[in-house]
Amino acid sequence: MSPVKPAELACLPTIDFAGLNHRLDLKSRSMTVETLGKACKEMGCFQVAAHYTNCGLNFLPCVIFFLQVINHGISQSVMKGAKEVALDFFETSTDEKDALASNDIRKPVRYGASSKDSISDSRCFLKKYAHPLQEWIPLWPLSPPDYREKMGKYALEVRRVALQLMDAILESLGVSTGDLNEQLDEGMQVMAVNFYPQCSTPDLSLGLPAHSDYGCITILLQSCEGLQVIGGDGNAWQEVPQVPEALHVHIGDYMEVLSNGRYKSVLHRAVLNPDKKRVSVASIHGFSMDKKVAAAKEMVDEQHPKGYKESSFRDFLDYIEATDITKGKSFIDSLRLTST
Repeated sequence: MSPVKPAELACLPTIDFAGLNHRLDLKSRSMTVETLGKACKEMGCFQVAAHYTNCGLNFLPCVIFFLQVINHGISQSVMKGAKEVALDFFETSTDEKDALASNDIRKPVRYGASSKDSISDSRCFLKKYAHPLQEWIPLWPLSPPDYREKMGKYALEVRRVALQLMDAILESLGVSTGDLNEQLDEGMQVMAVNFYPQCSTPDLSLGLPAHSDYGCITILLQSCEGLQVIGGDGNAWQEVPQVPEALHVHIGDYMEVLSNGRYKSVLHRAVLNPDKKRVSVASIHGFSMDKKVAAAKEMVDEQHPKGYKESSFRDFLDYIEATDITKGKSFIDSLRLTST
């Protein structure tokens, strides 16, 4: 890995998440949805902040950007609690973590410290199902003692935000949301809790290599800098700045499929921080295990033929189980029928 320090993303428009909470002010909601759709189309990611940050009001052409979305409604104490128990879990005894260790990607709760690209010293993770919470939380770690309580509160809150965002994103596409919203409401929430050690030579090792996520959207809570996204030219990596109490949101593979390529899933990676250890909590939201996702009918016409094969989360698991994605096509590449 070449020692390149990426440019930091420019701080651009701020939108008010409260504008998505009701449909009484149709003009305000319409403007919010339009801005959100523009973010998805031009970059595929944005930030959701707890409070207002004045970043200007105009999009800058040909500039990589993220959005600050204010008033997401998740309290500072809930987000802080999730980060605290995440770090506490990784600092528990090896025996306690090893009790959850597995190479079986189908297990609903599993701990790991290795991957196919041999970066086990650079990342540890805990992946777990989170919806419906009452079904899966009994399988979550018992240590630290408040892990289930604090991470459970965050899981419920971030899912509320995700459902509202997905509804608005589909609306921005002009897609009929009724059935889709019901399916998403019954869909999966997978949480990946990650730990990255402090590293004095971050240019020589990655925490997590470049990839896109398989769900519709991912909402990421992180303790410090370390997330990078690919630039608009497809080559330059852009560093996502850490905004206090902000959540990073990016488009996943299944939203690319649903939109028939109008919105692209975001290529991103994690780098190691030279000054501090880092934890992140990625909440991935999508459809149920066996729901086949295809391009929405509104997204297909003579000018935009169907560009993707339909597939499910189970198909994704089958694919990564059989494929070394670090040496071949990504999952979204395997779904593409034409150049989109």
